[in-house]
Amino acid sequence: MAADPLACANSLGVDLGEPSTASADPDGPIVFEVGELSATLGPNPTAELGGGVLLRRGGRLIGADEARYDPGDRAVLLSGDVRYEDGGTQVRSRSAEFAYGSGRIEFAGADFTLGANNARGGAENVMINDRGELRFDGVRYTTCPPGSNDWVLEADDIDLDTRAGAGSARDIKLRFQGIPILWAPYISFPVGNARKSGVLTPEIGSAGRSGNELRVPFYWNIAPNYDATITPRLLTDRGLQLQTGFRYLTRLHDGEAVVQYLPDDKLFDETRHLLSLRHRSLWTNGWRGLLNFREVSDSQYFEDLGGSLSASSTTHLDRHLSVDWQSDTMSVFAQVQDFQTLDDAITPVDEPYQRLPQILFRGRWPGALAGIEAGIDAELVNFDREVGVTGWRASVAPRAELPITGPGWFIRPAVAWNYTQYDLDNTAAGQPDSPSRSLPIGSVDTGLVFERLTGGSERRIQTIEPRLLYVHVPYRDQDALPVFDTIIPDLNLVQLFRTNRFLGPDRIGDTDQVSFGVTSRIVDVTSGKEVMTATIGQTRYLSDRQVTLPGDAPTYNETSDYVAEVRFLLYEHLNFDLGHQWGTTENGTTQSEARLQYRPGSNRVFNIAYRYRRDSLEQGDVSWSWPIASQWNFVGRYNYSFRDEEALEEFFGLEYESCCWGLRLVSRRHISTRDGTRDSSVGLQLVLKGMTSVGTAADKLLERGILGYSADLR
Repeated sequence: MAADPLACANSLGVDLGEPSTASADPDGPIVFEVGELSATLGPNPTAELGGGVLLRRGGRLIGADEARYDPGDRAVLLSGDVRYEDGGTQVRSRSAEFAYGSGRIEFAGADFTLGANNARGGAENVMINDRGELRFDGVRYTTCPPGSNDWVLEADDIDLDTRAGAGSARDIKLRFQGIPILWAPYISFPVGNARKSGVLTPEIGSAGRSGNELRVPFYWNIAPNYDATITPRLLTDRGLQLQTGFRYLTRLHDGEAVVQYLPDDKLFDETRHLLSLRHRSLWTNGWRGLLNFREVSDSQYFEDLGGSLSASSTTHLDRHLSVDWQSDTMSVFAQVQDFQTLDDAITPVDEPYQRLPQILFRGRWPGALAGIEAGIDAELVNFDREVGVTGWRASVAPRAELPITGPGWFIRPAVAWNYTQYDLDNTAAGQPDSPSRSLPIGSVDTGLVFERLTGGSERRIQTIEPRLLYVHVPYRDQDALPVFDTIIPDLNLVQLFRTNRFLGPDRIGDTDQVSFGVTSRIVDVTSGKEVMTATIGQTRYLSDRQVTLPGDAPTYNETSDYVAEVRFLLYEHLNFDLGHQWGTTENGTTQSEARLQYRPGSNRVFNIAYRYRRDSLEQGDVSWSWPIASQWNFVGRYNYSFRDEEALEEFFGLEYESCCWGLRLVSRRHISTRDGTRDSSVGLQLVLKGMTSVGTAADKLLERGILGYSADLR
């Protein structure tokens, strides 16, 4: 069996550190320091060393009460309190033999410490040679401090090759609190960060509606730049699923392929699968290629087998192949893109279009002529779908800007021309096949930055940064243009200072407007940390807007909503973030999001959050990880929907941590499907520091659900 090569601990293997046993010069001279010396001369001379003996050879140090030097056998026999040290290993025994001709040292009845993680143990016999190889016979090993043996690994023998980065052991028993919990006739494992093929630590737990779960991963170290993980996953109520992941890395390419296969799901009555391929190429001529492909057998795959609310709420899988290139002034992007729709409630007419292909070009030339910055954005894309209008769209938008800047201020007047041409199929009766649109866009963006030093004992800088953007876009009738990929995005501070209220080229919004905002920051001069950042902004419309998406009515309001974002360091470890959008009419708040986090230490965090979106959602979220005793930690999360009057996800758990092991027990209940079906599970994880974890991966759930939580036990 082997350890996970990507983890710091070695799964079922042993984290024995990286003992550096080889001398810098194994054939170099031996330096003796002795208290007493007596020698016997003749054909077979010997020397008796007493009164304390110390031997040095390169980076290796051996001490003993007494020693006998035998030049005929090229060996030194040590007795009494024998001690050995090198860069990563310490051994104490009652006797030892140092064969300096071969560099081998053998200890009898030895205690040892290895590496920097408090690893220690005892062995009936320990052998170390100058090739970086160690052998332990009759071994007991733990990372618990002296006087504590809460967990102990026992083995008939362990062989370590520090140069090859590999180890093996036979007849392994893992005892926790004196009770055997694991046994294996043979395991192999990496030493340090080396990779090694073999079985990783099994995961055992509950999979909710799928029954109980058992995973037994097998890691295959195919080559230095190729590896694979093959994981049989037993779901007692569904069957045996096979999960396989293959990774590769070359000078120009890297990626990962994943296949999951569940034959004849006993609850679903069908065979189910997932295919995934991620690939990246970085060529030396500046081009880059990306491939991302995912496919599942059915729309309920993630709901039944995904394991999280975010996975079960997936509505589309993006599949695309793209290439791009960029220089200091130009960039090119091309892709083909498709989607797999997973939500059965989405009708074919509302499914996203395929892009077959899409080509984008962008150019920026600062100071091209008399300080004027010239630019151009161009796109050519073919939209395809089984239902509705399809066809080509070509657009080009040259742009010129004259940036004028000074200390603490800037003015950027700009003009652009947008031209879009379509070549359509499947149009409705009376609609043109080749509509087009062209219009100018003018804008002036300006801002100021004021700074001042605030008084008091804490030296801080406060800034006030007002900004104003004027945009004029004339009206053009665009009702004959299709809508392939254009939406109205949520209003935010980025959208507030864009020249088009639509996201996508199918609509260019007519407007005569002024957007203004002001940002204030307070910065600690000593640390450079922002103590406070606050921004507020709004848009004022000087004329009505006529351009709309199909089915929407024109808007005649004179102002947009106010948008504000605030970040405070309220206290040394207390942070508050707020994003708020509200209107000037009787409708009030449009959307709001607030979060308060208190984190006075790595193992102490408390979060409270609130999210609101009018006519869509209203949720509260509380999560925490907090000590309740010297070795006990209380963890949990409660995510509640006020709109639905029910909890979306809740889990509560306890963590116990001692000097060399930890325990996590977590109970979870959550909505696992789009129709509101609930699932529940209980996870138990035993962490043996410096070696492995046994049970469910409860740490992954806690890291995902509790902002600021750290799974690293102290």
